Amino acid sequence: QVQLVESGGGLVQAGGSLRLSCAASGHTFSAYAMGWFRQAPGKEREFIAGVSWTGERTYYGDSVKGRFTISRDNAKNTLYLQMNSLKPEDTAVYSCAASRYTVPTRTYDYAGMTYWGKGTLVTVSS
Repeated sequence: QVQLVESGGGLVQAGGSLRLSCAASGHTFSAYAMGWFRQAPGKEREFIAGVSWTGERTYYGDSVKGRFTISRDNAKNTLYLQMNSLKPEDTAVYSCAASRYTVPTRTYDYAGMTYWGKGTLVTVSS
């Protein structure tokens, strides 16, 4: 069992940057592969980024590749998402997720994530 709490969302101008955090508690953080997903109103959930247990492997959705960076600090039990060059289409609720068995690499992998945070809203204005 692990609890996940996202933070860092807010309003930002297009072209700006934002850093999201996902704090984990309740169990050993390093036992979980982690990922970020987002969902905009009226749209399907979308895979954003995934990271392996050790942090050595990272994966990104095509829409954010080159702009976003996922990382983790196991000593701090925290997952991060650095978001640069933000676009209005990045506006969504961003959620972190954890799995003992699956490193998410695509949207379909949402089904393999066991624990989810409640999400944090990111709004990008034009």
